[in-house]
Amino acid sequence: MSNPSLLDKITSINSEAPFNRWAGLRVTSAEPGCVELELSWRSDFGQYSGFLHAGMIGALIDTSCGFAAVTTMDWVTASHFSVSCLAPAKGDTFLAKGRIIKGGRKQVFATAELFANADKQSKLVATGQTLLVPLEKAPPVPA
Repeated sequence: MSNPSLLDKITSINSEAPFNRWAGLRVTSAEPGCVELELSWRSDFGQYSGFLHAGMIGALIDTSCGFAAVTTMDWVTASHFSVSCLAPAKGDTFLAKGRIIKGGRKQVFATAELFANADKQSKLVATGQTLLVPLEKAPPVPA
């Protein structure tokens, strides 16, 4: 079950990010240290074989980890992230589940799993880890 105030906070931040709006990322769950994002397939997200492009996979991993951190602190930025693609990402929707592994004043370690959903089945297609750095103040809002 999602925390309504955290869900509102993360949904608001999500709606302010131009990339997230363009992609249609939806925040479906937010609890302390955990966030779930959903993305519906669009053909412009595909690579040459028709699978979800690794750039979009990376964006989902990075964003879900960052949002998981923001459930417990104000602002963060990624200093490093890595992605492991486990299977071709083909589906009608994609669900990224991000969670904090360890949070601190200077670094936050987070992990995420990405699932492809099709025909009422869900398949783990990628995992990732992110090292985040807490920020002292909100980043400037893009024009």
